[in-house]
Amino acid sequence: MPVISTTKNLEALSLTLVAEFDAAVERVWQIWEDPRQLERWWGPPTYPATFDGFDFQPGGKASYYMTGPEGDKARGWWKFTAIDAPRKLEFDDGFADESGSPVDALGVGHAAVDLEDIGGRTRMTIMSTFESEEQMEEILKMGMEEGMREAAGQIDAVLAAPTRAV
Repeated sequence: MPVISTTKNLEALSLTLVAEFDAAVERVWQIWEDPRQLERWWGPPTYPATFDGFDFQPGGKASYYMTGPEGDKARGWWKFTAIDAPRKLEFDDGFADESGSPVDALGVGHAAVDLEDIGGRTRMTIMSTFESEEQMEEILKMGMEEGMREAAGQIDAVLAAPTRAV
């Protein structure tokens, strides 16, 4: 299992996941910049993701849905706020309605992804921050921590697969 730790910090309104992979930083970066690779791990195994919009540049947006075991679809969106290939990525994220429009009910989160070379391997740190303690508690109650662990647990298989040019 590549996940080293998950840490909740209610004072900082953050959830941090740290994982390590037997792959170079540049290879791990590809699982973020290529939506077809991202689909293979974003979301837990029982809720695979499909990205139906992906403009990977600062200010660009991504839209996706995760399909549950009963065929239900949970939609989400990202707005890329910083991209410094192949080391750092930041985006705002939230839930969306059936048409892909943002839903304000659960607010907006922010994710910061850092990739660090550790002797030819990669340490990936994803820090999710929230607007309020109530928002954080609600999203954690929905299973975000477990879902992130399960999603990251699928990355080794994606990294082992042959790649094509992005």
